[in-house]
Amino acid sequence: MSLINQKIFKTFNEKFFYGWVIVGIGSLGIFASGAGQSHTFSPFIPVISKDLQISSTSITTAYMIATLFAAFLLPKMGKLVDKHGPRIVLIYTIIFLGIGCMIFGAAANFLMLAVAFGFLRFFGQGSLMLGSANIITQWFDRKRGFALGLMGLGFAISMGLHPPISDFLITNYGWRQAWVIIGLSTWIIMLPPLIFLAINKPEDVNIHPDGIAKNKNKVNNKIFGLSLNEALKEKSFYILSFSFFSISTLVTALHFFQVTILNQYFGMPSSTATALFIPTMIAMIIFIPIAGKMLDKFQTHNIIGLSLLVTTASLMSITFATNTNYALIYSIIFGINNAFNLSLFGYIWPKYFGRLHVGSIQGTGQMVLVVGASIGAMPFAAAMDLGYDLLVTIRLSALYPFLSAFLCFFFLRQSEKLTEMQK
Repeated sequence: MSLINQKIFKTFNEKFFYGWVIVGIGSLGIFASGAGQSHTFSPFIPVISKDLQISSTSITTAYMIATLFAAFLLPKMGKLVDKHGPRIVLIYTIIFLGIGCMIFGAAANFLMLAVAFGFLRFFGQGSLMLGSANIITQWFDRKRGFALGLMGLGFAISMGLHPPISDFLITNYGWRQAWVIIGLSTWIIMLPPLIFLAINKPEDVNIHPDGIAKNKNKVNNKIFGLSLNEALKEKSFYILSFSFFSISTLVTALHFFQVTILNQYFGMPSSTATALFIPTMIAMIIFIPIAGKMLDKFQTHNIIGLSLLVTTASLMSITFATNTNYALIYSIIFGINNAFNLSLFGYIWPKYFGRLHVGSIQGTGQMVLVVGASIGAMPFAAAMDLGYDLLVTIRLSALYPFLSAFLCFFFLRQSEKLTEMQK
């Protein structure tokens, strides 16, 4: 840690726990991940399809291939976070994310589009979210749910701002120049706080998670947790992966095709369909702190089950968005859904497997989730291109998170091995 970082830490930590600065950095990271998120792509899909003469299925295929490729690299990224700490990994992630934005703006065919999607999904939706959640996880224990919930506000603001800003940039500068601007803004937003403010974990500055001083008798100095191999032997890992795979798959599909569904199936203007991301953002901002508090107060498996039921409701509600009022109801439910999911995103891995090897475990778990995100839009795209009833497809897909909720309510529990470590 540099002398500048040490001086900044002392200045802030004398006034309040420095972990809240880390929460701010993590929130910025989640916001900046919008460059690689499906809701940002949504306004670009119709324009790119028309300009490059590529069908929705072809674009979705490029998206799927790139995201699958990115997914299988995430376990390696998780190991790098464990080895070098999240700060340096996040700095390189942001640099490559900005480059990926510029590659996307230069895409002229299917292959270049796939390569650009790969950069944006791996460094944005994958690595940046992993690193941001990891650094906050290191700084909090008893208040981890609330802290990660606040981190999720960055995603809420991204969802509310990135689509309309993208639409504005497309209209005024063209879709290619829009991606150059998004890439440059990502560097400006993230590199200074990561370089000058980020600190890997509280133990590096002689304090403990939640701001507890090291000389407190009740503090357990040991950082404990299961190894990746141990976690892979736990039933809870597979229930979590199965359940969050459903969320990753179907929520990505809604983000990706929200504008298309509301425009083509219900006759809503694209500008109105894009604007519905704003009430979703507002609902997220309201419910994210509530979801975080619920995680700190109630049993985790019940909150996960509840979040899966809200995902089910999101899928069902968009199929009844026949007018603006019903579409508004959908957007609010979808916002509540995202509030729960984002609060859970970084919370579940240290909760069920401990903090010691959380980067490796989260990287492997997130690989599963990103695989889900990669294929999630494909059934919807195929239904549209092949002439099947998309609304029926969406309603049938809602059965998946409903089944996952049942598994979490009745079968998801913390491992006995981790329970013993906590004693």
